[in-house]
Amino acid sequence: MYYFASFGLLLAGLTCINIIFSYQGKHVDPHFVPTLKFQLKMLPLFLAANLSIGYGIKFGLKAVQQLGFVLIAAKCMEVLISVGMGYWFMKEIPSWKTWLGLGVIAAGIVMVKQK
Repeated sequence: MYYFASFGLLLAGLTCINIIFSYQGKHVDPHFVPTLKFQLKMLPLFLAANLSIGYGIKFGLKAVQQLGFVLIAAKCMEVLISVGMGYWFMKEIPSWKTWLGLGVIAAGIVMVKQK
């Protein structure tokens, strides 16, 4: 049960944060005042996302008892989400180098989980 709760909360929180920053990078004027206004409007979403990430890590730690594994898995999720945001907002198609890098990360997760 903790695995699913952790995965869902991490996915929701990390996706929310990446959507906010991707939208800002693509659609918000880079000058200080418009960026500040956008960030202030996004504070409730950042709060919800940070709570989701925090509880996702907490539940993941309860599930596997290895903080390193949980944090590395969360970073891997974030990299996958970032690839998705690049495609969604910028229409960037991942190259073979991107997939190779994701494979290296996945291999690292497997190595961390082994005893």
